[in-house]
Amino acid sequence: QVQLVESGGGLVQAGGSLRLSCAASSRTFSNYDMGWFRQAPGKERESVAAIKWFGGSTYATDSVKGRFTISRDNAKNTVYLLMNSLKPEDTAVYYCAAHCSSLTTCDYWGQGTQVTVSS
Repeated sequence: QVQLVESGGGLVQAGGSLRLSCAASSRTFSNYDMGWFRQAPGKERESVAAIKWFGGSTYATDSVKGRFTISRDNAKNTVYLLMNSLKPEDTAVYYCAAHCSSLTTCDYWGQGTQVTVSS
C-alpha cells in the first residue's frame, strides 16, 4: 500500500505561481510512474501531467504545456508540479497518483489539494 500526501495548494491571483508537492510513503516510489490530475466542479477528472519512474520522460496536457512542469526527487520520495502563469480555469482539486499504467489508470491516489486562481 502506498500513501500519498499532497501539499502546496492555495489561493493565488491569475498570473501567479504555485508548487504542489506529493510525498509518498513507499520505499519503492522510484519504481512508479507518477501523475498529477485535477477535477474542477462539475467536470470530469483530467490528467494534467505525468512522469516516468526514471524521470526522463514527462507528459503534460495541452492546456498546461509551457506553464506547468512535473518533476520528481526519488531520494525524497516526492513528485512536484510547478505551476506558472496560472489562470482562473486552472482552479480545481489537484490529485497526485502513483503506479500509473496509463494517463488515466493509477493504483494509488492522494486526498487532493485545492488550487484556486482568482481573476
